[in-house]
Amino acid sequence: MKNTKTPDILKELTNISAVSGYEELLARRLKEIFMEFCEEAWIDKFNNVVGKMTFPADEHRYIDGRNMKVLVMAHMDEIGLMVKSIDEKGFIRITSVGGIDSKILPAHEVIVHGKRDIPGIIGAKPPHLLKPEEANKSIKIEDLAVDTGMSAEDLKKVVSIGDLITLDCEFTELKNGKYSAKTIDNRSGVTALIEAMKELTGIKHGADVYFVASTQEETYLTGAIISSYVIEPDVAIIIDACHGNMPDTPKEETFTLGKGTAIGIGPVLDRKLSQTVINVAKDENIPYQIDVEPSDTGTEAWATQVSRAGIPTVLLSIPVRYMHTAVETVQIDDIKNTGRLAARFIARLTRHMEVI
Repeated sequence: MKNTKTPDILKELTNISAVSGYEELLARRLKEIFMEFCEEAWIDKFNNVVGKMTFPADEHRYIDGRNMKVLVMAHMDEIGLMVKSIDEKGFIRITSVGGIDSKILPAHEVIVHGKRDIPGIIGAKPPHLLKPEEANKSIKIEDLAVDTGMSAEDLKKVVSIGDLITLDCEFTELKNGKYSAKTIDNRSGVTALIEAMKELTGIKHGADVYFVASTQEETYLTGAIISSYVIEPDVAIIIDACHGNMPDTPKEETFTLGKGTAIGIGPVLDRKLSQTVINVAKDENIPYQIDVEPSDTGTEAWATQVSRAGIPTVLLSIPVRYMHTAVETVQIDDIKNTGRLAARFIARLTRHMEVI
């Protein structure tokens, strides 16, 4: 993995299913990857993957004579669907896990994860058969069904109530360094964690860095709540996705792909540390954008900021188009630069304690 190209890392991670609360398979793979860079790595009771990189502090000691403790976290889970019922004709009724938008689901290919994986499609009533009063109504998830082509009798032998369903799509390379896939939110952030690990192996500093690929962000920030409480870092760096520039979207609410990390500014985020991140980006010629976050950010930064007695937190967001769809799109350089910025920020913290 140390010599693996960034697009290949992203492709591998997006191809592994890890719906919120069901991240075991991805957790096992990430522990293997983390072990290539970290002195130790483990999976906790909630399948958060933690890797610890420790460096000799030399003269750069924290307030009480120990290494500074830094948490770098990105969530690994994804949105998905769940089997709610199977009717007498073999159609599967569904419900969502996380913030999936029902408007994107009709005509979508899916995989039903029963005793074995079964391909399916999500059908909806064709426009020819819609009643006038139905034509202008929004699509509700309870009106949709998955068709596997199997009879109810055969389907129930391999699929049970509560089984997971994920969107099925191909990892696609677009032009100019852009890539499209499901779960770019937030496998791009996890890929940036790995890029930061690579970068830190060549930087001398005095921090104990805890890298966390966290779980259940899309449902209740569970992984972030647990990890920040247990690790109790001096500083937290959250890496997540933000909305990339798309047609017909407000410019002030989106960020341009290829123009770098969106650095969060707002009341939940530590002002002094956020400015330090900006200074590092300027000094290191790392492209960046400013993300104004007037409320709780909608990310794991909220969970870390209020953990225990409070953790000074910064937020680095990777612009992603078409979020919470199966064609989320990212510029690969934004991932690389986010990892590089996180690593250089950590180095700056340990060399200049006055920024804390």
